[in-house]
Amino acid sequence: MSVVVAGILTALLPPVTLFGNVVPAAVVVAYGTAVGVFIDLDHFLIARFKTGDWDAVRFCLANPGTAATDQSEIFDPGDVGVLSRLLSHVVIAGIAVPAIALASVPLAIVTGAVLYAHLLADLVWDISLLESHADAAGSIDDLVGMVR
Repeated sequence: MSVVVAGILTALLPPVTLFGNVVPAAVVVAYGTAVGVFIDLDHFLIARFKTGDWDAVRFCLANPGTAATDQSEIFDPGDVGVLSRLLSHVVIAGIAVPAIALASVPLAIVTGAVLYAHLLADLVWDISLLESHADAAGSIDDLVGMVR
């Protein structure tokens, strides 16, 4: 999804320039794709904060293919939490986009649109899973732990 958003915006916006140099469109699309993927690294920081250990990072280093194939194996329920993850994404976008705008407004637009699309997709996905989370939870406290 990030590659599509970045590609469309790269075609519609004026060329991205940084420090007086035009950035090739392919580099802007690659950048947008990377932004959409690497925003999820915050999950590891949230899990570290909530659990007190780096088990998720160690698991991914020992099983690198899992990050691309089955991310549900990385974190235990409640390690990240829906609301914590969405909040983190909003904070990152709210800091990154204005900071990038200081260097290049078109690049900030690409960044903001990619992060918006990512956040919207996360929100739609989380809403679609809410009922299954409720069914899987043993109690209201378990459900709150998964969501928070």
